[in-house]
Amino acid sequence: MDVDTRLLRSFAVVADEGHLTRAAERLFISQPALTKQIKQLEALLGVTLFTRSRTGMTLTEAGAALAGSVPAVLDSWDAALRTAKSAAGRADRVLRVGFVASGANELTLRIIAAFARRRPGWRVQLHQTSWDDPTAGLASGDADAALLRLPFPGEEALDIEVLITEDRWVALPASHRLAGQEVIPFADLFEEPFVATPEASGRWRDYWLASDERGGHPVTVGAVAHNPDEWLNAIANGYGVSLTPQATARFYQRPDVVYRPVSGVSPSRVGVARPRTPDVPAAVRDFVRSCLELRPVPESGELPAPDPGGCREPDPSRLGPSPQASRARAPSSSVMRSGATARE
Repeated sequence: MDVDTRLLRSFAVVADEGHLTRAAERLFISQPALTKQIKQLEALLGVTLFTRSRTGMTLTEAGAALAGSVPAVLDSWDAALRTAKSAAGRADRVLRVGFVASGANELTLRIIAAFARRRPGWRVQLHQTSWDDPTAGLASGDADAALLRLPFPGEEALDIEVLITEDRWVALPASHRLAGQEVIPFADLFEEPFVATPEASGRWRDYWLASDERGGHPVTVGAVAHNPDEWLNAIANGYGVSLTPQATARFYQRPDVVYRPVSGVSPSRVGVARPRTPDVPAAVRDFVRSCLELRPVPESGELPAPDPGGCREPDPSRLGPSPQASRARAPSSSVMRSGATARE
């Protein structure tokens, strides 16, 4: 019997979470799609894996037996896949780097240049993903490393080094009643409809809604966007407003959209991420070093506070020695950004 590893992976996450909604968020898929996958796996195996109730999903005896074996199977498959892809990348001297929206903004070219000095003859293959996947290909194995906006679902399974912090602003239609204000209190936006990313983006979507900073006020979603173009058009058409990194005002200027600072919300953060594995390829380590050498030094001399999700502040000593380090120089620094989100 041949079983798609995608079905096994979905089963493992549901077994771990015990809840379809939370599992769907971790997998970046809709709840109906996840339900369909579980039923498909049960049909293939000819057994019932879960008992379903209003409180969640409980493993049956057969489900518990499978849950005890599946993680090792998936770990072995993932390791084999990484080894094969890494070998192909080394042979071609290509490093696959994912990003969401414009990712690193001004820093992108500088990071690539720093990596090129460490790895002469290597090429960085940048791959942009939609907002359906805030991990920019890391979760699927399509990226070796990624430049990401924190927080997002599934980040606990990745090794993340925080690079910078950046204020959150708000994007508004140019005709909006608040567009003329220099600074907009977040409380003034509580009754506004928001433009959201897909629900499957989970924690990332929640953060760009600032759901923990609303004082219990619910959100109304006026539109859902999967990429920057859809997002800008929805705002320009008056379907809603959206929190966004400050850099968006520089990189996505339109006459029918305005950007304003927002008070009452915490800043966002950008990090470089890679899979959390003991056998990190040397090229990935060098890419992380290239990012860290460009990290701005806060005026206070202190590092940003760590993210509750488990991200760490940069610690170059963890990366081990680099034979190319003597050739690397540190260009001037800048900021990064990613897309904006909200939650229904």
